Amino acid sequence: MSLAGFLKVWASEFGFLPERGVPLAPYTSIGVGGPAEMVFKAEDVDSLVKAIRLALEHGIPYTLLGGGSNVLVPDEGIRGLVILNRCKGWHMNGGDIYAEAGMPFAGLARGAIQAGLAGLEWGVSIPGTVGGAVVGNAGAYGGDTASVLKSADLLTPDGHRETWPVAKLEYGYRTSRIKEALARGDRWVVLTATFHGKQSNRDELCRLADGYLNHRRETQPKEPSIGSTFRNPPGDYAGRLLDAAGMKGYRIGGAQVSTRHANFIVNLGDATASDVLALMEEMQHRVQEMFGVALEPEILVLNQRISESADGQIKSGVGR
Repeated sequence: MSLAGFLKVWASEFGFLPERGVPLAPYTSIGVGGPAEMVFKAEDVDSLVKAIRLALEHGIPYTLLGGGSNVLVPDEGIRGLVILNRCKGWHMNGGDIYAEAGMPFAGLARGAIQAGLAGLEWGVSIPGTVGGAVVGNAGAYGGDTASVLKSADLLTPDGHRETWPVAKLEYGYRTSRIKEALARGDRWVVLTATFHGKQSNRDELCRLADGYLNHRRETQPKEPSIGSTFRNPPGDYAGRLLDAAGMKGYRIGGAQVSTRHANFIVNLGDATASDVLALMEEMQHRVQEMFGVALEPEILVLNQRISESADGQIKSGVGR
């Protein structure tokens, strides 16, 4: 179906049209990237599912954007429909913590702490949303999503809803079955997640969370950043290797390796996505050359695919 036909059906279903030509940089943590051809803000799960199914039915490419961390929007923008996930409902039932995928993960962690439920307190320092945490197995300070998740409600690439127990997500360090599928271009969508918490002392949980937040403020950059750029290689830390390779402060255009933490790329004010990608390539090249270690990206490039060539460098290609 033509774009005009899609928009006609969309208007009939929603009563309005998607916004056109919306800059996406303000919707990312690093503040770079071009415009979206069309943008829709999904405020509830039913609207989110309806929007995706309409796009699938009419052959319109779609991209889901949550909190905008650990993702890079290309300078040329994103064609098709960009859905901003603003589904933020959540509640608790005994020790179970249910949240929609657009809920900020740090906010969910604080809610669990106030209820005296242990398990998510490490998440007060995590940027992004519940959906992003589920996809990427977000973690910090010895905790991670895989250790507290019970199940996730998903939308399959062909638009069907399924509920997966945590084991089916096949979690690894900062990765999952869903993240690997996304890197191949298969569009799985996290709709909701259910976590389990254990009753604990609220004051002690608050003390732990405050310590995590203070540590983050002391060690991570204050400038807009994309989040942790590379996964830690086995038995080592990407930040240590990059620091030893002399990358702190290295700059390409408006993108710079943070002077505070070498595994973060920051926007000095006028960075482009091309600057970020070029800087990532140089970071990989330096570490490969000096230590023989191929750093694996922790981020996803929307509408492109980050993969590794034989020499461990970044390549861009079609995909999500």
